[in-house]
Amino acid sequence: MLPSADQGMQGMQWLQWANLAGQHALFVYAAILGLLLTAFATLWWIWHRYAAHHHATQAPPVGRIGLRGGLGFAVIVACSWFFVELAEGLGMQRSMGLIDQALTDAIRLHVPITVLQVFAAITRLGDTATLTVLCAAVALALLFVGRRRFAFVWVLAVAGNGVLNSVLKQIFARVRPLHEDGLVLASGFSFPSGHSSGAVVAYGMLACLACQWAAKRWHLPIVLAAVALAYSVGVSRVFLQVHFASDVMAGFASGTAWLVVCIVSLQLASRQSHEYSAKLY
Repeated sequence: MLPSADQGMQGMQWLQWANLAGQHALFVYAAILGLLLTAFATLWWIWHRYAAHHHATQAPPVGRIGLRGGLGFAVIVACSWFFVELAEGLGMQRSMGLIDQALTDAIRLHVPITVLQVFAAITRLGDTATLTVLCAAVALALLFVGRRRFAFVWVLAVAGNGVLNSVLKQIFARVRPLHEDGLVLASGFSFPSGHSSGAVVAYGMLACLACQWAAKRWHLPIVLAAVALAYSVGVSRVFLQVHFASDVMAGFASGTAWLVVCIVSLQLASRQSHEYSAKLY
């Protein structure tokens, strides 16, 4: 079916916005990061100001677990819906592909090499080798202090996300954008971004575990640091032109859904042994 005139005009507008975003990519990165951290801090305050206090004083343990499980399920559904929308957009008259390409081309033309070098260093934090070493080190540390259940779920989270991402890449088989700067080399399929999902899961779980032992006043800074780190790793893939923007957004979506599954599973599995502290919530 041929696109209507209105759809054509909307497509042109999206291409213009993508080109403009690529021209001012560093500003857009910083602006979205600021909005993201503000949103997380606001939600954190609302939860602790109202929901957490109310249910800690009035709801039984099963009720609190049910509430958290319900919220987790809602996040999983939302992320899954967003992922499906992105996946469907890949084949709709190539509109998303054109927008992705316009953003990538603008970044290639307007972002200086010094900025790319910074993002080339950041992206290493999401490399398979980096996450593998991190996974092994944290697992051994947890086993050393006797937290076997934590160690099991931690390894399951990081390794399981790697398997899930590999399967999704094979399903969609999207070709990567051309990356000619030589700062980072990447092979294989592009959708969804493994660095993005891996960073969300690994650093999100690490923040969750860290909050078990850190003083309460450090919980929000730990969570915000994990959010900033995962976001920056994902965005670095777009700056380095080894992934399209939609690849990274899909990676964020799939990684967040899997992270919530692992956190909720840890909570449910640990309720009987009281190993999972409720102070994170």
